[in-house]
Amino acid sequence: MSILQANLVLTFKRLLRLPGFWVPTILFPAMLYAFFGAQTAGIGPAANYAVASFAVYAVLGVAFFQFGVSIAEDRQSAFAVWQRSLPARPFASWAARLCAALVFAVAAVALVLVTARLVGGLRMEPGTQARLLATCLFLAIPATFMGTALGYLASRHSVVAVANLIFLPLAYLGGLWVPPPALPSQINTISQWTPTRHMGEVAWATVAGRLPPQTSVMALLTFTIAFIALTWLAYRRDRRSRFG
Repeated sequence: MSILQANLVLTFKRLLRLPGFWVPTILFPAMLYAFFGAQTAGIGPAANYAVASFAVYAVLGVAFFQFGVSIAEDRQSAFAVWQRSLPARPFASWAARLCAALVFAVAAVALVLVTARLVGGLRMEPGTQARLLATCLFLAIPATFMGTALGYLASRHSVVAVANLIFLPLAYLGGLWVPPPALPSQINTISQWTPTRHMGEVAWATVAGRLPPQTSVMALLTFTIAFIALTWLAYRRDRRSRFG
């Protein structure tokens, strides 16, 4: 078994043994859609827009609360301390977490789609739903590294509060709760500099049958590189603080 395969098995086993982490993360976006999105979405393009927004929200939730919080918690465990003392690089562990994030993100988005069909009467073409799922796989990459960086920067005692302080404003600024045209002009200007706004633009274009804006795709690639670099720096900082 390769190092990556071993890390994949370990990551999935640890997550599945902690349903308190992954069950709420998968259920909450669909529940939130049932409470609010289904009543305000209407039919047609507005309904598709709402579903795409909650799909992006689901991806962010997986990244922040399933991986960001779990990494901060794991850093204090005896096993994690032993694991970090090994001479191996962290890339296999990060790749395993990314693969797990993709799986759980698809599950969360699929549940949003099912809820939208059952509760909101969504009539989205199967091909459009498949494209939205594929788009969310792409969006999960920058989101996961954003959550991973948070997990290495925050302590286990503060990570939930810090995650909420970042996650909730990003969801609002990205137009996931309020459409960007309805945001105050100053907020809308700030919104265009956030990763969540570009995630939303890509998802909204997908359900509208358009190509995603090139500026948003390039912005997300830039954010991904930045979050990978931040994750590496945070990892090195954490390792130095513990092992010198």
